[in-house]
Amino acid sequence: MQVYKIDPLRDPRWEEFIQGCPHASVFHTREWLDSICRTYKYRPVVFTTSQPGGELRNGLVFCHIRSWFTGSRMVSVPFSDHCEPLVESPDEFNFLVNYLRADMEHRDWRYLEIRPVEGRFEGKEQETGFRPTSSFYLHRVNLRPSLREIFDGLDKDSVRRRIQRAERAGMAYKCGRSPELLRDFYNLLVLTRGRHHLPPQPYAWFRNMVDCMGEALEIRVAYKDVLPIAAVLTLRFRKTVYYKYGCSDARYHNLAAIPALLWRTIQESKAGGSEELDLGRSDREDKGLVAFKDHWTREHSQLVYWRYPVSSRMPAGKGWKLKLIKQAFACMPNRLLISAGHLMYRHIG
Repeated sequence: MQVYKIDPLRDPRWEEFIQGCPHASVFHTREWLDSICRTYKYRPVVFTTSQPGGELRNGLVFCHIRSWFTGSRMVSVPFSDHCEPLVESPDEFNFLVNYLRADMEHRDWRYLEIRPVEGRFEGKEQETGFRPTSSFYLHRVNLRPSLREIFDGLDKDSVRRRIQRAERAGMAYKCGRSPELLRDFYNLLVLTRGRHHLPPQPYAWFRNMVDCMGEALEIRVAYKDVLPIAAVLTLRFRKTVYYKYGCSDARYHNLAAIPALLWRTIQESKAGGSEELDLGRSDREDKGLVAFKDHWTREHSQLVYWRYPVSSRMPAGKGWKLKLIKQAFACMPNRLLISAGHLMYRHIG
């Protein structure tokens, strides 16, 4: 076998390939990769054993991150919850991984990072040289049962009663991709990230997603009178809907707008033919977020990120540095947090 490189933004075979690949996700799509490229200037590349001009049969997609602050590296794929290697056999996977390891000798990459859903590296640490560096939970809701069965499977106190309370509150609701909805969503995102002592992602990231993703992206906003109080942003690929961002005004949490928006997402997604709602990754240490998602589905799987090589100096867990950074962000007004996000996100993909 031989390894070839293709540009997934220009080679039409990539789009044809992922449309027929059962393990492909929205994070493999040209639209998602184009959003990343436009916002952060990362260049996507696919490594494959398929010859130029022939049918594409496999591929590992990466983005090359160049940063004077955090160094050069290859990540599959930044700002994505997961990105499964699209290969037919373990031999193809091992061949591509070994090629990338060898190619590093001639590059300035600090490391390679792969974010598989399946346990492709489990038990192969010695063979591949990759090591686990981050571990998350991945929650997915099965939308194949009837709406009644789905609703009855939700936690009675934390979800079902809150949805019913939201319905009695009589909130207004809008769904779409208009500039007004994007503005309302982003303002709520800034509030939410501020509560978590973190800067928001750049506004350009969401504007580029709206432009690139088209009808595959939807913003749902709940209003109390005319005031936006909660919003969710979802993506869709084939029969899966991805809950990517959620945000809210804490003053109105008693109205349970986020559960109401997620339930509307389930209803409308199922009506549109979707069979799964991917709730995304959750940091294992974020007990509140994990509990929130556990109330929507009884099952979650492990999601592990793998790197090669792993520095012996890499600290375990998030450590004291992150705590200090969050303390500094906690002192910043929202306008400075927005500026910080604009400056820093391209360095941390």
